[in-house]
Amino acid sequence: RRFFDPAHYRIILLDQRGAGRSRPYADITDNTTDHLVNDVETLRQHLGIEQWLVFGGSWGATLSLVYAVRHPDRCTGLILRGVFLGRRKELDWFLGGIRNVYPEAWTTFAEFIPSSERDDLETAYYRRLIDPDPAVHGPASIAWNHYETQCSTLRHRPSGPAAQSGPAALALARIEAHYFVNNVFLTENEILENAVVIGEIPTTIIQGRYDMICPIVTAMELMEACPDLKLNIVDDAGHSAMEPGIRHGLVQATDAFRDTGRFK
Repeated sequence: RRFFDPAHYRIILLDQRGAGRSRPYADITDNTTDHLVNDVETLRQHLGIEQWLVFGGSWGATLSLVYAVRHPDRCTGLILRGVFLGRRKELDWFLGGIRNVYPEAWTTFAEFIPSSERDDLETAYYRRLIDPDPAVHGPASIAWNHYETQCSTLRHRPSGPAAQSGPAALALARIEAHYFVNNVFLTENEILENAVVIGEIPTTIIQGRYDMICPIVTAMELMEACPDLKLNIVDDAGHSAMEPGIRHGLVQATDAFRDTGRFK
């Protein structure tokens, strides 16, 4: 809510299946990209909203883009933060490429898994995260979340306990791993291949230059496919929406859309 003017916007927050206040918690049954996009559209219909401004970051940006491709007539605009297109090379970057920038965090992440399984960290973590035994999935979720948190900001900061453990950590790690092993339930390049649809919707991207979770090259590829999109590169930021420059850019975007229905 913090990114929107409450005097102007009707702010609707959706916790995707298995996460936040949605129940059953950390559940991956009937949990695919198609399910999530259909949930968004069902919510729109339930609330009686004809069109809406869609806002999402990271995986939320992916869902926003897929939703816009499938329901372009329902989107007045898109505000995206940290573009992620769900391709195998992006998943592999998260699981291995980040070690080129955050070797300490990656080493800790990898060494949680026995050496005999480290050639496939994705599968090794997934097996542990879906295990019903808390003694198995609990430590795995802590390791996964610690890794992601350590790589999410431009300047290193210690992870707080809430980011590393507890039910929220399990939901995030289990659901992410579930989507990773299934290639996020999209065909390779599905979003880019349908980008012409997105190009007709007013869209702005707020992108940290040093985003190591969703590298800036992905946003540039989307821009190449949709030249009319607006790209705001925040030079002193990584991935987190809570970094000052990212926060400022998101508020600027919602204010601009409030005032003009477009993005400057």
